[in-house]
Amino acid sequence: MDTPNVGIPEQLAAGMSMPEQHEYLRRKFSRRKVLASSFATTGTVGGIGLLAGSSGSAHSEGASASSPLAATSAPSAPVKVDGKLVAPFARHLAFGADPKTQMRVSWQVPFAVKSPYLRVGLKPWELSRKIEAEVRDLHTPSLSKKLPKVEQYYLHAALDGLKPGTTYYYGVGHDGFDPASPERMATIGSFRTAPATPEKFVFTAFGDQGVSYDALANDQLILGQNPSFHLHAGDICYADSTGHGKESDTYDARVWDTFLAQTESVAKSVPWMVTTGNHDMEAWYSPNGYGGQSARWSLPENGFDPKNAPGVYSFTYGNVGVVALDANDVSYEIPANKGYTDGKQTAWLDKRLGELRADGSIDFIVVFFHHCMYSTATHASDGGVRDAWLGLFTKHQVDLVVNGHNHVYERTDAVKGGEVGKPVPVGASTDPTRDGIVYVTAGGAGKDLYDFPAGVKDSYEGNVEDRESILSFHWTKSRLPDPDRVEWSRVRYTGFSFLAVEVTAGANPKLTVSALAESGERVDHFEVVRGK
Repeated sequence: MDTPNVGIPEQLAAGMSMPEQHEYLRRKFSRRKVLASSFATTGTVGGIGLLAGSSGSAHSEGASASSPLAATSAPSAPVKVDGKLVAPFARHLAFGADPKTQMRVSWQVPFAVKSPYLRVGLKPWELSRKIEAEVRDLHTPSLSKKLPKVEQYYLHAALDGLKPGTTYYYGVGHDGFDPASPERMATIGSFRTAPATPEKFVFTAFGDQGVSYDALANDQLILGQNPSFHLHAGDICYADSTGHGKESDTYDARVWDTFLAQTESVAKSVPWMVTTGNHDMEAWYSPNGYGGQSARWSLPENGFDPKNAPGVYSFTYGNVGVVALDANDVSYEIPANKGYTDGKQTAWLDKRLGELRADGSIDFIVVFFHHCMYSTATHASDGGVRDAWLGLFTKHQVDLVVNGHNHVYERTDAVKGGEVGKPVPVGASTDPTRDGIVYVTAGGAGKDLYDFPAGVKDSYEGNVEDRESILSFHWTKSRLPDPDRVEWSRVRYTGFSFLAVEVTAGANPKLTVSALAESGERVDHFEVVRGK
């Protein structure tokens, strides 16, 4: 939505880039004020602050010497809580660069604890391997009179050298809380690594979730799909509520605690792969707004710049190559971070798509990012992502593109050269090598729903209302909406929903793409089959 303006007057923030917002906040909240209650000290009883096990420092970009998180005076000691009284929560998994052999386990504790760690093994009662955890703590000052200061402790453990296609059991703990003890066995989780060779599997996807009953309901339906991983296409929790119409000048870090607790039922066993949306630019922590994301998530570090662009990466699972992008870098609609990579992300994308398409073991390429390449709902289409990436998607014959941003479900026909390459009604099949690419907006994950243009009805499985064209628009370089009369909007659904994709390998590989409503009812399905 609108540019995030954490603690910044709305009119002023509207003309600021993310680095300018960060500098404003850094000066507004003096180091003396911030550090009066900082937990960044080391060596205090019960406090780990910036201690990171073997790593020894906060991972967040916000912990640099030029940042308000840097310690320049003696902070007060952290709250001392007996470790027996502190239970870990908000477990969430993510793949490393190689899903066959790497998994990243992340979690949270409400207070500083001593010696956090992860136990892992092949049986729930034999968690023999013990790995020291890295701590990435975040301090958020009171950014408005309505909100308190917040201390958050995110813990991370990297698992490498795992066996492909294997189920592992794990538990997270610290001094005073041992997940392997009989009384803590109920806290043990599990995950499965990617298979050594391609086989049939399911993955799920959506964007724009936030915290709500509908978000929780979607999570439980996703869990019922038994997915191998989940893609979250930005606007993750809405701790920055700017543009939502309520308290537009506030940022509440505590929303992350609620979101991660809500998501744990799925993410503790299903790798939850995120990228960045406009609501995920949190100006306080770092110049480009991603310091908080770097602290909360451990994602594959194989993008062009993992430190400054954590939401840009790729991984391969079975016969599918997945690429995550940061559309804030190229958006015309919301330019706070426009151009921050100086073209490096797009150059990396061209190279990575080429590598994936040249890999004979990969049948399909799926790309996900936040802002919509093609949509007719409230935000419509972003000309910036089209100008930057459409040509590359066509060049490398991407098979499926998943976006969020618009809080609806909308799916295009196969689009080729900006026009309909082939109509793809509900239940149809399409070939990207011949017909073009299908673009899916899956933004109905849990936040308040949007509308389609006036007079345009929903059209979905069992309720088809085909139209020859729809009057919509796309955003231009001048940040103005340019009207479009489009013919590619095939399926539209203004309900909470998510995407479920069944991937078939072997002699006749295909993607069977379905959209499921919050009720569990299917509202769309189609197939992607590549020509030989």
